[in-house]
Amino acid sequence: MKLDLKDFKRFEKQIILKKIGFVGQKKIKNAKVLIIGMGGLGCPLLTYLASSGVCNIGIVDYDKVELSNLNRQILFNTSDVGKFKVNQAKSKISKIYKKIKIKSFRIKISEKNIQSIIKSFDIICDGTDNFNTRYLINDYCKKNKKILISAAISGFNGHLFKYNFKKKGTCLRCFMPEKPLENNNCETDGIFAPVAGIIGSLQANEVLKTVLDLKDDLSNNILVFNSLSMSFRKVKISKNPKCSNKCL
Repeated sequence: MKLDLKDFKRFEKQIILKKIGFVGQKKIKNAKVLIIGMGGLGCPLLTYLASSGVCNIGIVDYDKVELSNLNRQILFNTSDVGKFKVNQAKSKISKIYKKIKIKSFRIKISEKNIQSIIKSFDIICDGTDNFNTRYLINDYCKKNKKILISAAISGFNGHLFKYNFKKKGTCLRCFMPEKPLENNNCETDGIFAPVAGIIGSLQANEVLKTVLDLKDDLSNNILVFNSLSMSFRKVKISKNPKCSNKCL
């Protein structure tokens, strides 16, 4: 895709950044990003990617909007309750930038459909809220050498990971070899609404840095955010020799 005069006007404040320029903006425009989960993380993530000029975006979710979603899922309002999230998100984001091509998947991701959903995208963003799906996405991305940018939120805390499976490194199973007995998520632990916005925005930040090939990314690290102490910690994930995905 080429950049025309309207594109330049729209993205002028990005293009003037030395680390982006015309070349970088073209990379952003041509990036192929899949967002799995249109919840508290997926909403700000999708909004910022679209607003930044990413034109090839996939969104995956099988849920309908509920009243309890509205405190943190910023794309939706009361008129959306009872409607499918991917449909409402696509409709609203399409109004931001007409050149955006959004492919929606109103389905629960599984072993049977994951290949058909993910194969056309280069960067996969995981915003799901259960470990079975997280392990499934991790294993597929590892096997097929995709870039996986994953985030999680619970209570007053948020976590952000990046696994670049185009290179040798760690994976989710290095960090968490065994699936926890219980899921810690918004449904069980509650969520402080701004945490979703902060971590979803940081997830978008990491996607764009990856597209632009900027240094100091999160590969093989986890970023931990505590909203009460307003603190960030960046922790390196070590390779696990016994990892079932053979990351070494």
